[in-house]
Amino acid sequence: MTPFPPSPSFAGALITGTPGSPPPYTRPLPSFYPNKASFPRSGPQWQPLARRLQTHRAALCAEDHRLTAASARSVPGAAAGPPGGGGRAQQCGVLIAIELRGREGRGAAPSPGSGAERAACLGTASVRRAAPRRLPRPAAAVPRRQAARQRRQEVRGRGAPARRGMRERSRPRGRREAGGGGRSAGGAASPPRTERRGAPAAGGGRRMEEGAADLRQRRKQNCTESDKMAPEERNKENSKLGRSPKYMLIQRFAKLFFGCLAAVTSGMMYAVYLSTYHERKFWFSSRQELEREITFQGDSAIYYSFYKELLKAPSFERGVYELTHNNKTVSLKTINAVQQMTLYPELIASVLYQASGSEEVIEPVYFYIGIVFGLQGIYVTALFVTSWVMSGTWLAGMLTVAWFIINRTDTTRIDYSIPSRENWALPYFACQVAALTGYLKKNLNCSAEKFCYLLVSASTYTFMMMWEYSHYLLFVQAVSLFLLDSFALAQSEKVHEVYKIYMFSLFLGYLLQFENSALLVSPLLSLVAALMLSKYLQMNVKKGTFMSRLLKIMYIYLVLTVTLTLNLLLKMFVPHKENEHLLKFLEIKLGLNTTKNFTMNWLLCQESLQAPSQDFFLRLTQSSLLPFYILVLIICLFSVTQVVFRRICGEPLKETVKLEDGRIGERPEIVYHVIHTILLGSLAMCLEGMKYLWTPYVCMLAAFGVCSPELWMTLFKWLRLKAVHPILLALILSMAVPTIIGFSLWKEFFPRIMTELSELQEFYDPDTVELMTWIKRQAPVAAVFAGSPQLMGVIKLCTGWMVSSLPLYNDDDLLKRNENIYQIYSKRSAEDIYKILTSYKANFLIIEDSICNEVGPVRGCRVKDLLDIANGHVVCEEGDSYAYSKYGRFCHEIKMNYSPYVNYFTRVYWNRSYFVYRINTVISFQS
Repeated sequence: MTPFPPSPSFAGALITGTPGSPPPYTRPLPSFYPNKASFPRSGPQWQPLARRLQTHRAALCAEDHRLTAASARSVPGAAAGPPGGGGRAQQCGVLIAIELRGREGRGAAPSPGSGAERAACLGTASVRRAAPRRLPRPAAAVPRRQAARQRRQEVRGRGAPARRGMRERSRPRGRREAGGGGRSAGGAASPPRTERRGAPAAGGGRRMEEGAADLRQRRKQNCTESDKMAPEERNKENSKLGRSPKYMLIQRFAKLFFGCLAAVTSGMMYAVYLSTYHERKFWFSSRQELEREITFQGDSAIYYSFYKELLKAPSFERGVYELTHNNKTVSLKTINAVQQMTLYPELIASVLYQASGSEEVIEPVYFYIGIVFGLQGIYVTALFVTSWVMSGTWLAGMLTVAWFIINRTDTTRIDYSIPSRENWALPYFACQVAALTGYLKKNLNCSAEKFCYLLVSASTYTFMMMWEYSHYLLFVQAVSLFLLDSFALAQSEKVHEVYKIYMFSLFLGYLLQFENSALLVSPLLSLVAALMLSKYLQMNVKKGTFMSRLLKIMYIYLVLTVTLTLNLLLKMFVPHKENEHLLKFLEIKLGLNTTKNFTMNWLLCQESLQAPSQDFFLRLTQSSLLPFYILVLIICLFSVTQVVFRRICGEPLKETVKLEDGRIGERPEIVYHVIHTILLGSLAMCLEGMKYLWTPYVCMLAAFGVCSPELWMTLFKWLRLKAVHPILLALILSMAVPTIIGFSLWKEFFPRIMTELSELQEFYDPDTVELMTWIKRQAPVAAVFAGSPQLMGVIKLCTGWMVSSLPLYNDDDLLKRNENIYQIYSKRSAEDIYKILTSYKANFLIIEDSICNEVGPVRGCRVKDLLDIANGHVVCEEGDSYAYSKYGRFCHEIKMNYSPYVNYFTRVYWNRSYFVYRINTVISFQS
């Protein structure tokens, strides 16, 4: 666009200053022109703007030259003036243009005498408008001409770089300026103008090509523009505060160093605390190996037993082969224990124990539990870092660790189930969440972004390999990211990179877990595939069309529909048996179905699969965790709702959210954590076992909130405080509130923790020790034992003998075995029980008096009650239910030593808790 309209009459009026002519230079100023009252004329931001102003002034000079020459040709007698008169008029016009433009840029209005000043400058006070004539140059014009000449020289010296930079920003304006320059040079008759005519025209295209290539090169760069501008912004802020960049670098390094030191120290202290508490509780160091192994109960005993087998194997390869083709654990069944029981933690622990040469330094059991305690320390460190990254202060990490330890009963199962899979897997999930939090942040530099991406990839795959149910938890995380992306609250490219990580981890896990079909029918795979398909459709549909608008509206519906369809198709074509009982359990839990099945009802009666009790909420409230969590969640949720509403209305997100904005809901990592904690909290309200996933999240989110000035600033924005400056108050509260909470927790709970560590407890179970000792001494090596699954796990660990069932619930055949073996506590005949046990080649039967004479707090959830319901031995009369059968309860009747029980079974050992019977191979009928 030309700076002035090419009108000869307007140009003549401009030179002569005739009254009534339109005001000169009435075109609005360019958008980049500064206002002196609000913009500094020095500093790093003024330099690029000065170059743009020089470019703009050069364009004004060229246009003035062209208009002056045109007016000279159109007015009679103008060409007959003295030689060089046109040049003087051009020079004075350039000077007037620059001076008037400077006045307007400074906000000054054109003065009434501007026409007289122009006439005085040109020496044309008596010039007629119809026939202007050239007068001799006044002496006052010489200094101005020299000043104009100096300005033109400055423009020539710096115009080319400025013009090239301007063309990079606005190509059309650059082309017009080059053309205008050529015409003005052609209109002037002076030789210097003729020499300059071809310069812009010949080099303009070349410079435009260079600018376009430079622009394409900048677009290919991985770093964001905000990353490049960050040092300049920091230097500007430091200069305002009077701080040098070196000082700020030292300050940031000190903050990072002490924060990392606090995080690592917290993790190490927590690991030492767990080790000390475990030693005090079980008196571990002063016990024999058999008594130590008895402390592992249920499925934990099975996991540790395979760790022992790996260490006893002649080589690691031989040990892995025996685990993948195991026929010495469950009778009449060969299993791939590595795949079915997810024994990768035991494989890693055995390799580390043998490769590190620890056989002569530490016992295997101490090495094993030491690794688990070390992982728990990493777990706490990851929570510390996550809260630190979100709040910007490592004080939040300290508060997170304090709440985590105080609520240890509800944050971890490490006290009584050390080898359980979640104790191995959740530390890696916490690292993944910490890395994902940093990856989702805005204005992240390249190196930090790459580091977070690699950490997310490694921790996601490791987490999937450590726990058979990990893909379900990752599915919940993927749903959170899907909702985050659906409302356009995060960079879509980053979210889809995480989806690719999920896909790669599933594919690699499927191969390394011996083609585990459970991963193929996982809802995570169906959801990620649906999201990628929807993204592909959106990218390949032309924007602005009806189909593109329809895809935006139906995006969520499309993803959900494709996810369900893919999951159903995969289950139809992929053979799978794993985890089918989970779907049946969910149907019954949600009230969609009813059943009399013993396994389903037994699972429903487990404490970890029931709704949380009131004691759980009371404990969280006593430690002040739950009240602050609810406060933080409400503020963040309302802020996120406001942001979503703004996005629906079309308002874009800010590139950088400042403290004074009070918009904590615009940070994508905060939105992700809010959605994730709501989903995990919903699951925890249905299943108490999910509290071990949700409560650590509660500790981290509550600590972040009370230590974040942005959260307090968001609250004060809503309250519209005027008496106190909100930023100052937010900064004060972000330091004062966590300090007060920390001192109160220290005063109330620190003495309790020290008391726990000082008390010497003892795990005393002599009956189980006597039973294991008898089995190792008296039972044949090839014997097969039958009993409750929990006891069978301990027998397998302590003696190594084969058993008929295992305490595992991810295999349909093992679940059926458990239900059949539990019939020894039902009201069935001796012949029926004998047929069941001999079908599994069992040689010995163990009756537990605690199950046979169980007096549970909830009637209907005892093992014998569930068996009576499944067998149809329940009679309902007047609202009460009674068990009825023509046979007595087997566990009671067999103790009477009368026929026909003595014909099938012979008692060989008993104590206060256990009764052991040999199953007769030859039946002797006695009267």
